[in-house]
Amino acid sequence: MSTLVKSVSDRTETEELDTPEPGQLARDIRALRRSRSMTLADLSRKLDRSVGWLSQVERGISVPSIDDLRLLCGVLDVPISLLFSHEAASEKERGVIVRAGKRRQLGSSEGKLIEELLSPDLGGQFEMVRSVFAPGACLKEPLLRDTEEAGYLISGSFDIEVDSVWHSLKPGDSFRFSRKPYRWNNPGNEDAVLIWTITPPVY
Repeated sequence: MSTLVKSVSDRTETEELDTPEPGQLARDIRALRRSRSMTLADLSRKLDRSVGWLSQVERGISVPSIDDLRLLCGVLDVPISLLFSHEAASEKERGVIVRAGKRRQLGSSEGKLIEELLSPDLGGQFEMVRSVFAPGACLKEPLLRDTEEAGYLISGSFDIEVDSVWHSLKPGDSFRFSRKPYRWNNPGNEDAVLIWTITPPVY
């Protein structure tokens, strides 16, 4: 899944969102597959679809239906809303700029964590998100993955345990670690807002 903790809620009412631009949709699906180290054959097998169909989807030749997208997102463990946007970026900004009101949301307040994608698309060698941890939000069990991660605390207070050592952060503090078990907690009574970067992307 995304980034920090499995707290994403799937949005089923896609009619509120703009239809994805076919080329961007194709690139996003390919990037998500690759971020999970899956081959075309791996994903097509899980989808019970042909490799040829999936290859056409990833090249923008075929446009999957909403049901296809739901199935894809279920297998890739992302909310379907990740593949949609409320308003498409202008041609000159596409792939470069993300405006504050046009971020893709990855999480929900129900999970005490809201994540917004700051990267302009799902490609690239790293992902950058704006993460808002509600008071009391915590990752109870340590998480270990094959990534390098860094973060910067904008506001609030935030505790992070890296390789069994706890660190308390205040606004302006930052961190970085690579391939070490970690977990976190917001011990304060206000939201903790962080900028979090992960490479390679995990979404």
